Amino acid sequence: KMFYLRRLFSQELCPATTHSDLLGCLQQTPQQLLAGGFTGAPALESLSWLHNLAPCFPLRGEQIQVINEPQHFYQTLMQRSIKAKRRIVLASLYLGTGQLEHSLVQNLRHSLQAQSSLQLNVLLDFTRGTRGVSNSKTMLMPLVHEFGKQVQLSLYHTPDLRGMTKRLAPPRWNELFGLQHMKVYLFDDAVIISGANLSNDYFTNRQDRYILIEDKPLADFYAQFIERVQEFSLAVNADATEGLHHNWRILPYEGTKEQFVRLAKQRITDFVQDVYKRQLEVRQQQTQADTWVFPLLEMGQIGIHHDSVVTKQLLSKCIAGSRLKLATGYFNLTQEYMNTITHNCLAQCSILMAHPNANGFQGAKGPAGGIPAAYTLIAKSFYQSLVRRQQHHRVNFFEYEKPGWTYHAKGLWYYLPEARLPNLTLIGSSNFGERSVNRDLETQICLVTANNDLSQRLQAEADRLYDMSTTAEREIVQRSVPRWVQAVVRIFRNFF
Repeated sequence: KMFYLRRLFSQELCPATTHSDLLGCLQQTPQQLLAGGFTGAPALESLSWLHNLAPCFPLRGEQIQVINEPQHFYQTLMQRSIKAKRRIVLASLYLGTGQLEHSLVQNLRHSLQAQSSLQLNVLLDFTRGTRGVSNSKTMLMPLVHEFGKQVQLSLYHTPDLRGMTKRLAPPRWNELFGLQHMKVYLFDDAVIISGANLSNDYFTNRQDRYILIEDKPLADFYAQFIERVQEFSLAVNADATEGLHHNWRILPYEGTKEQFVRLAKQRITDFVQDVYKRQLEVRQQQTQADTWVFPLLEMGQIGIHHDSVVTKQLLSKCIAGSRLKLATGYFNLTQEYMNTITHNCLAQCSILMAHPNANGFQGAKGPAGGIPAAYTLIAKSFYQSLVRRQQHHRVNFFEYEKPGWTYHAKGLWYYLPEARLPNLTLIGSSNFGERSVNRDLETQICLVTANNDLSQRLQAEADRLYDMSTTAEREIVQRSVPRWVQAVVRIFRNFF
């Protein structure tokens, strides 16, 4: 049975309302949606169900650049920021405070000075972006003050952090309740989708994934989507105070949470429904495409479960003889994903994660230092579950380790039966974990391609990551986990 958009934008905590469900176009033309999914690429028809679940942006493989190295990612940000003429949109968890970040801000300043019509929109997380005396907000305040309406700085504040919890939760701990975790970097009509934040490590020796797409319709989608998230985020004023966006009336931590959630959810779902209808018409007219991009959103705290539904569908619809590579910086797959891989997925699966030495929390002070062991414990539990169900022959574990580097890459590569190169990839901010589904704002794209050159570049990307890994089943089982970590994981697994 097809899930349609009613199921996509439903939520366990906040029941869907008729007004905010994305039903219209699907109810009106269901047969049209099921026909001719990927024109000119019959081998991809087993993936045509994607057209029922998300807006589709048809394009060509040469419009896409696969970025492999953190340094190249940084160079691209620097080059694009100085060349932008009309718009720059930066959505990230936070902006760092080091020299590389200062240089990026200087580029933004030069572009704003050179182009009076250039608009800079920045969306960061409130708790992470205001942590400490020197922080993301203080880095950007000079631009807000100097350029006025040319710059819109917004800080997303989770509606779950309110009342006594907001008053008493100290910095860092208050980040457990929910974050703006999307990574979208947009310059005019080019958009970079990534899992990397805007800070020194991600520019130098923290491995992630990054894909640059030159396509105005897709750039328009993400620019407009981020603008809508900014509406229900806190707007930073020239005097450094935070207040309501001019289109919004309710602070996320005041009034009733239910009202805020209902209005925010409606704002996003109405927008996605409009785009869905428009892109349906575009797809029917576009016959020269060899690559199709489906933007996926996950905003569990405001009742939007979209990316997770598509991801589960993809896992459950893997056909016999297919292959699946899944990468995550932090191994904490939801129970639903693990159950699907175990019981419903027919693909041969290779799971790539960080070795404890490549985990960004390794050596951290306090409880955070136990996080790498917690991920080992969760992976061990999953592997032992696969053994009990006699599925361990079909699922292999790998750990990434590169001296002096940490690992943060996430996503998925899917190979249809007998395919040597990937036919599909997921790339974006989601780690496929409990936080990604229920606590944080996430986006990734599902990219399907019949373009051989693009498939080769995606294969090379996967090879680079897996070549730095070793098989990990034995190590996962034998690695010791402190007892206090075992106790914490049982209670707090949904928070990391």
